[in-house]
Amino acid sequence: MAAIGFNAAVPMVGLSSIAYAENVRPEVGKPLQEAQKLMSSGKNKEALAKLKEADAVGGKSELEKFQIEYTRGSAAIAAGENETAARAFEAVLASPKLSPAQAPKITEALASIYLRARDYPKAITYIQKVLKDNPNNAAMKEQLIQTYYQSGKLNEAAKELQGAKSEGSLQMLANIQLKQNDKAGYVQTLEKLAASYPKASYWADLLNRVVGKPGFSSSLNLDVMRLKLALKQITKPSEFMEMGQLALQAGNPAEALKIVDEGYKKGALGTGADAGRHQRLKDLALKTQADLQKNAATQEATFTKEKDADGLANLGYALVAEGKGAEGLKLMEEAIKLGTGRKPEEMKLHYGVAQYIAGKKAAAISTLKSVKGTAGEPELARYWTMYINNPV
Repeated sequence: MAAIGFNAAVPMVGLSSIAYAENVRPEVGKPLQEAQKLMSSGKNKEALAKLKEADAVGGKSELEKFQIEYTRGSAAIAAGENETAARAFEAVLASPKLSPAQAPKITEALASIYLRARDYPKAITYIQKVLKDNPNNAAMKEQLIQTYYQSGKLNEAAKELQGAKSEGSLQMLANIQLKQNDKAGYVQTLEKLAASYPKASYWADLLNRVVGKPGFSSSLNLDVMRLKLALKQITKPSEFMEMGQLALQAGNPAEALKIVDEGYKKGALGTGADAGRHQRLKDLALKTQADLQKNAATQEATFTKEKDADGLANLGYALVAEGKGAEGLKLMEEAIKLGTGRKPEEMKLHYGVAQYIAGKKAAAISTLKSVKGTAGEPELARYWTMYINNPV
């Protein structure tokens, strides 16, 4: 999957002029009031110019300085003059006239100003101050993560995202892990995305990665396609044909028929230059199914006598696919108990999937959670569990 995009919004805090019981001198108050009137008319640059008249007055009190800088900061924000706004609100924050109740608002404003200016170190400093005073400020927590990401502090961003549950946060964590070439971490995050937000793109990436995993067994190709079919990701004629052929090779003609019928239903099979091939595969599946129904009892007796676990398991799965759940699962259980299968973890994976097909959801999940192995079996078992719990 390509890097997942996100937008880092910069929240600005609404700031307005404040009135105080204390009076300011007329030579300060008059330009202040005129500046505030200009601001209310949207003339913020003119307001900034008007404040220079107040700046020129000597011997200003702390209140007068506070009022001037507060008004300057508000006008500068609206005018897009970040540097002026930052200087003004730095002065406001340092003023003895700033009340404790107002301080968080000014701190958040400074964080937003520095974000606008792309001064990420200072933005991070002020965001952290906001969070120190209010650890439950979700918007600023998100902004901190985004700012870490934008400034290249990927480790810090990833640390903040541990335990993330929202799709956007998981997407950002996946982006970070891709940038850091953390393949294992990326897959874990992708699994969380597919489990909670089962989109086709997440599932496609997961299944492509498990097939590309070193040591992946080609004998699991049909199992990957089974999951793809459940996820509605088998769409091409060639895919339906390949899967139908693999099912026949595995001794599951009923499954092959369902696959081919689905291809016909979707309009992928039965048309075009290869329509004859499609029909021949269907005919072969029908004939093979008829032969299986006629010979199933004999095959079962032979496999049991020879203690052929693989033969019993394959026959059991074929019966489950045919709709004979109880009968088929019984054979698969016997095969597992024999313990002579060539690929016991793969057999267990098939048993879990067969239990799900037979309508035994809880038992299927329990079986799938027990699957181990190194050739892709545990990943596929985990993905089947995810799908069962939250189907597309």
